[in-house]
Amino acid sequence: MDRRRYLTLTSTLLAGSLAGFLSEANPAPPVDAEAQSTPGVDPDVDDEQLSELVAGANALAFDLFDGLQAQGEDGNLLVSPTSVTTALAMTYAGAEGDTRSQMRETLRYTLDDETLHEGFNALQRTLDGRGEDVDEADLDREYDEDDDPVPFQLDLTNAVWGQERVPFSEAYLSTLADHYGGGFNEVDFSEDPDGVRQGINDWVGDQTEDRIDELLPAGSLRAQTRLVLTNAIYFMANWQYPFEENYTEPAAFTALDGSTDEVPMMSQDQAFPVAEVDGARAVDLPYVGGDVSMLVILPPEGEFESYESEFDADELNRIVDALEERRGIVRLPRFAFDSSFQLKPALSAMGMPDAFDRGAADFSGMTEGTKDNGLHVDEVYHDTNIAVDEMGTEAAAATAVVINYVSAPPTVLEADRPFLFVIRDRPTGTVLFVGRVVDAGAAQ
Repeated sequence: MDRRRYLTLTSTLLAGSLAGFLSEANPAPPVDAEAQSTPGVDPDVDDEQLSELVAGANALAFDLFDGLQAQGEDGNLLVSPTSVTTALAMTYAGAEGDTRSQMRETLRYTLDDETLHEGFNALQRTLDGRGEDVDEADLDREYDEDDDPVPFQLDLTNAVWGQERVPFSEAYLSTLADHYGGGFNEVDFSEDPDGVRQGINDWVGDQTEDRIDELLPAGSLRAQTRLVLTNAIYFMANWQYPFEENYTEPAAFTALDGSTDEVPMMSQDQAFPVAEVDGARAVDLPYVGGDVSMLVILPPEGEFESYESEFDADELNRIVDALEERRGIVRLPRFAFDSSFQLKPALSAMGMPDAFDRGAADFSGMTEGTKDNGLHVDEVYHDTNIAVDEMGTEAAAATAVVINYVSAPPTVLEADRPFLFVIRDRPTGTVLFVGRVVDAGAAQ
């Protein structure tokens, strides 16, 4: 069967006039041009500091969700706060003055700067290490040569693309290389911005198995572009307890607008962590290895919009704390959809407008020798892609004979109307993705 992928990436574009910097007398400092996948130094952060970083990133997740809804995003929706905050942390490393203060507050950064960047270093290493201990012999089904050979994969990758001959600060580039693994690639936006754009999109495609092939649309880079910071998160995992394709049947899904579509509804009977908090039902579906899961939240019937407007990191924590293992039937539709955003309006409204204002932005920490370098954030592009299904017909064939009950167990969750979902790293609590399905018929 095809590999199932949960992907996101975000790119931050910094454009501005750097008159006087483009000279052979001020070459870019010598930095390895190959994009590193691992930060260059070992971080020195403790569990409490890492938890503080994660709490801020999770709070940003729901701020972004609210901000996008305020922009009129009313369909199926998916964002990755981990990707957004990582790309913007690389940007923040060069911010000064009011720009820095606004970004710090908006992005929920509470650690001191040195610890903050070390925290992102530690988080990347921790998440990249997920799945290393997954043993196929411990899985509840057998894999053969026709199956995906890797049942779990989670990769975070960063890269930096800078205009040649611009005197970027060695301290700034060292921070990126040391804590984000962002290799520096010298390019020439002024000569061929569209060629550079295509090159960056090719890199994006390589990091995401070509699931996202045009993060940067035509015209997004110009001759005035000076720096592009990219982050990619690639997640592919099989369920710890796969749904049996034999049990998937057409079922009605009532969309947010009240219309009804027939969608393929997956079903299984298994013991899962479940909870009911404030009238909402939740089930936590683990991926192989058990460290990462999808938490599916079904708000009270008829109250999706009011519940979603109040859904935040605190509510998520209450649900997680209330989870208790219970056997029952879970019904979840197959779904697959893309989301694509330009985050400038949302981030400006959330509290960091100076970063996007060429007259007010202060990114003087990115270059050597001058405070007024003219750099400002032109746009923040964020694309996501998700596909959810039974995770393998082989699993269905292998386990179909064991599901045979004298009496039907209770249904712990039936997602036949709009629901929220959170893909999270259980040990750290990091929200990798947060999304909603309000129209499953449109997500087939």
